[in-house]
Amino acid sequence: MSSVATDNQTHTEAPKAEAHEHAHDHAHDHAHDHAHDQAPEQEAFLVGLTGKAAEKVKEIRDAEKIEADYGLRLRVVGGGCSGFAYDLYFDQIGEGDRQFDSHGVKLCVDPMSLMYLVGTEIDYVEGLQGAGFKFQNPNVKSTCGCGSSFSV
Repeated sequence: MSSVATDNQTHTEAPKAEAHEHAHDHAHDHAHDHAHDQAPEQEAFLVGLTGKAAEKVKEIRDAEKIEADYGLRLRVVGGGCSGFAYDLYFDQIGEGDRQFDSHGVKLCVDPMSLMYLVGTEIDYVEGLQGAGFKFQNPNVKSTCGCGSSFSV
């Protein structure tokens, strides 16, 4: 993800300056080589489930005898009071889908939905008003009173 810029200008410098420049470049290259020896950086969090949500998904998968090669699809669809709504269901993983593993659950997201879901964590909550999956999406600017739709 890095790009290299080159300078096409002609430089006329004394040999001593060139030697110093060469030593600097060698030191930079040596440091650069060691950077590749270190462990790769972990990919930024894109989407995931809490542990509680993952356990509930596994429970539903087992109860409904969902095929093992199906993933849990996370999708954003147009509609609802605020313009967008979440959709969550088991589905075959498509060719263009991004796949994620979250607490042992395969997640699949189409590229368009992923734009709206980056950073989203899905939890499973139980309370006096019922139980269900709750999307904690940092991209949401507003939600409606029904809690099922959002805008960005």
